[in-house]
Amino acid sequence: MRCTLMHKRIEVAQIKLDDASAFIQKIYSVSEPSHLPLGIKVNKGVCDRKAMNDWWTDRSIPASRSGVREALLALNVDSTRQLLMRCYGLSLSDQYWIKPTDSSLCWDDINFFDNSFSDDMGDVLFGNPPKTSEFDFRSPDNTSDGCLKKRWKIIDGKRYLIKGGSNPFRQQPFNEVIASDIMERLEISHVPYSVIFSDGDPYSVCEDFITADTELVSAWRIMQTSKRDNNTSVYRHFVNCCEALGAPDVVSSLDRMIVLDFIIANEDRHLNNFGLVRNAESLEWLGMAPIFDSGSSLGYDKLAPLIRSGRDITCKPFKNHHTEQLKLVSSFDWIDFDKLRDVKEMILDILCSEKAIALVDKARAIAIAESVEKRIQTLKEFASARVLPSPDLTDDDVKQDIAEDYTNN
Repeated sequence: MRCTLMHKRIEVAQIKLDDASAFIQKIYSVSEPSHLPLGIKVNKGVCDRKAMNDWWTDRSIPASRSGVREALLALNVDSTRQLLMRCYGLSLSDQYWIKPTDSSLCWDDINFFDNSFSDDMGDVLFGNPPKTSEFDFRSPDNTSDGCLKKRWKIIDGKRYLIKGGSNPFRQQPFNEVIASDIMERLEISHVPYSVIFSDGDPYSVCEDFITADTELVSAWRIMQTSKRDNNTSVYRHFVNCCEALGAPDVVSSLDRMIVLDFIIANEDRHLNNFGLVRNAESLEWLGMAPIFDSGSSLGYDKLAPLIRSGRDITCKPFKNHHTEQLKLVSSFDWIDFDKLRDVKEMILDILCSEKAIALVDKARAIAIAESVEKRIQTLKEFASARVLPSPDLTDDDVKQDIAEDYTNN
């Protein structure tokens, strides 16, 4: 299929997609190189097709998504990339899409920010059989990333992401609410979460923070704008890339993200669940995205004794261990520790609620709450020690940043 890669209403490139594999076979021309997905370069008029295919593949549902194999089988579809073609590559995270040649489609009529979309794909991804009538593939669920079960819904005219948890405790939705509460207390920019239940299973719910005028650009894409040498730390490389782009207030925002992840023992802050927000038309960088997707934390898959011990906790995206990552923080002066005094009680209120306690037993809930209380005290001591930040050291750097895979849970 020959088509135009569009960025909202802007024609960016003429491309050819293979109908069977859904790979980009050819890039004929690029009319607006500045509007190519970030990190994709044009050299002497030739666009990097491999980089474009990497971006296109990253746009599709990961093969490791919970329930996706069953969904593809039910729909008689070979790969998640083919689903991209069925919805024109439209997303609720950015403004890119593909317009078939000679098509009369226009952004204003088909984008998911201003127009409704089908629930058919979300129903199948949540384990329901496809409806017998004509299946409607027009859904942002075809371009949602991450490995946990999730879907988009329109509720009272707003776009909400609904996401489940992994076995054995299904704890991630509760963790999102706990993280939101901590960030609210510390005045950290974040996406608020709530929890709903369906057939006894918990799901986190959050409103889309991207609008029809803005877009999220992941840290992974930002780091593709420049090659990192072996003497430059992962953290320094990310900051350098952001500064070269002209993004504001990056270091202070990273300070807050690193501190939050230490408090909740986040194990999965990978390079695709934080980044920058920009205006999709002017390409002006608006700053770091509000913090979202903090569920794989608080010992989400661990038994109570291991949570209490604090052992075997690894982290991302810059260092392998939280204590090393804390050394990247430029300032702790913004933290009001008095606002964290009753965090233990807040966590117990959430995890010991009537529905949550059936999944997270009381002993685990107490272990989680006490471990957070202990980490806050450790953070307070670390901040008081006034340890000089070491953003340029490469010791303990993350070598391969891969999102958590829940398929065996």
